[in-house]
Amino acid sequence: MLFLNYFSFCQQPGYFDQGISRNITLPERAGRNVLQLFARGDSVLMLTSHGLFTYYQGSWSGKPFISGLQFGVMDPSHQVWLSNGRSIWSEGGKKIPNPPLHSGESITCLAWVDTQTLLAGSSRGLFVWNGEWTLPAALKEISINSLAIDSEGSWWVAGNTGLWRHKNEMWTNMDRTVMAPGHESRYMALEPTASGGSLYFSSAKAVGKLAESADNWLAKGSDGLPYGPVTRIEEKDGVIWMATAKGLIKKEENWQYFAGKRWLPDDRVQDILAMRNKKVWVATPQGIVEIGSVRMSLEEKADSLEQVLEARHNRMGLINRSKLAVPGELSSSFMENEDNDGLWTSCYLIAQCYRFAVTRDETARKRAVRTFEALERLETVTGIPGYPARSYARATDLVAPSRSPHPKNWHLSADGQWQWLDDTSSDEIVGHLFSLALFHELVANDSQQKQVVALIDRIVSHIVDHEFQLIDADGLPTRWGIWNPDSLNRSSNWMYERGLNSLQILSHLKTAYHFTGKQKYENAYRLLVEKEGYAVNALTAKMTDPFEISHSDDILNFFPYHNLFRYTPKDDPSYPLYLKSLRRSWEAVRSDRMPVWNILSSSLLGEALDLEIAQQILEEFPLDQVNWSYTNSHRWDIKRDEFPGRGGAAQALVALPPAESNVSRWNTNPKQLDGGGKGLSEESGSFYLVAYWMGRYYGYW
Repeated sequence: MLFLNYFSFCQQPGYFDQGISRNITLPERAGRNVLQLFARGDSVLMLTSHGLFTYYQGSWSGKPFISGLQFGVMDPSHQVWLSNGRSIWSEGGKKIPNPPLHSGESITCLAWVDTQTLLAGSSRGLFVWNGEWTLPAALKEISINSLAIDSEGSWWVAGNTGLWRHKNEMWTNMDRTVMAPGHESRYMALEPTASGGSLYFSSAKAVGKLAESADNWLAKGSDGLPYGPVTRIEEKDGVIWMATAKGLIKKEENWQYFAGKRWLPDDRVQDILAMRNKKVWVATPQGIVEIGSVRMSLEEKADSLEQVLEARHNRMGLINRSKLAVPGELSSSFMENEDNDGLWTSCYLIAQCYRFAVTRDETARKRAVRTFEALERLETVTGIPGYPARSYARATDLVAPSRSPHPKNWHLSADGQWQWLDDTSSDEIVGHLFSLALFHELVANDSQQKQVVALIDRIVSHIVDHEFQLIDADGLPTRWGIWNPDSLNRSSNWMYERGLNSLQILSHLKTAYHFTGKQKYENAYRLLVEKEGYAVNALTAKMTDPFEISHSDDILNFFPYHNLFRYTPKDDPSYPLYLKSLRRSWEAVRSDRMPVWNILSSSLLGEALDLEIAQQILEEFPLDQVNWSYTNSHRWDIKRDEFPGRGGAAQALVALPPAESNVSRWNTNPKQLDGGGKGLSEESGSFYLVAYWMGRYYGYW
């Protein structure tokens, strides 16, 4: 086992802030269209299109009293004033005469200067109430979006034709004096800073701060601003929260973007209310969520995901995603067979093997044994020695048809108790051999080790005895179970898989030889290396630019390296080629920021390869494993690849943060801008578990 002194590269992670989203249950009488939120003492006031409601100590009070409310404002005495766009009145019923609006005009925003003076922005200028309405000449015929009063008593007006300041009885259009032309003289949101004396603002393409101390700053998309224009800004406890029409933004040391059903009931954020402990309530047309964080360690996250997996992702020992009959409703979870049950079950076995090796936890051992028995059943159920099925089910179970374009069929087992799915892929084989070898080394007792050796022997013998092919129940090779030289070296149809499948079969042969000692496996290895050039082929196992890049092949690429490096002597003439192959493969996927490949490559090459990124991604990995749809193609901060990904989908140059994109498994493109599954499935979390426990095993955290 190769250990690195990783502590010289990265500080121990300890605890980190894990992002979470919690729905706030609303009273039915309030409706769901939440317009604004206000804090008053220990209460939260919620303005909906039907009325004003109060949340105190976990319960709501209030009732609808009018339809058509649009916005409100809190005065210095903490009373809320309401408006429907034409009229203004307090929550206690006190009224102010309507501003002298023309037909078709409306009030757009309000701000109290003091207990006597109210500013009302409108679609044709600023109205000032001080016992009567006046319309300052400088701000006539200006459409106003936001108003603010700073700590020095200056009035600020954000409009579609400039950013205005009223100070010492004088109006100044900042766009005619100091503001950059890139703001387009169009401003959306204003908010005094928590410390006073400064002002946050948003413009058409940026967000920034104006400070008397000259501590100004500006952020555009190239500076990390995810999207805009920002329509609401609030600062508390060193965190700046920003609302947009397509999601919520958090700015602390780094930028974070919250959008999609994982975080919000609706991406249109209408208001935000910062709370204690860096939490925020987010008002949308479909209700309120609280976004915050909990202190958590990587191991606690692993334990949490284990509980989810055990509750909803175990189908007779096979581990895979679960389906949701109702989008996002975990109570509607159910499991059905999938084409690659064997592969994803193998991944879970890998995680449990490393977990047991690190912790010696009896639960980990039992789950590893249970999972090994499931993998063993995949082979024995077919009745074909060495041929594992893709999946199995009870004979009486209804089974889901395959979604693959290549035909797959269900067969009844010889004892009539089971049915199994054919056309087994190379995916299953790489998963079985990696996980079986690991189970033998780290978990299995003497009896189980003999079972493992026999199973490995049967699988690899089946392939060798059938001219390096996986032969199905019909006597023909499966679609992807091909490793023979006539195909890989002498058929253009296998150009893409030449290096990939060469690497696989060499790893499989070394694995079988290591565990069985049978010379036929070493002879086959020598034949493929010395006569057919498979070790040279393996140099290009990962197909990358200028060719089409397939992320679905990354498991097929990286899993074989584990056994190939462990069971090939370093004095093997081909060993230097394998080192070059692995380094090339890792460099090709480096921008994908997949923790498992960084960890696996680091352990085999004996150096730290972006382990700090692996740790970061594991910390960012969401607890919510529902496969929600996500959209990032509108964002300002993402650098796009001029070339699309496989299938023509737009992609970024670097992988997106996991909490802002897909619940990604190792066979998906982490750079894809838009995608997801509409909340109709939940992943098992094995992606995290394998990476975390493998990293623990090698001493990286």
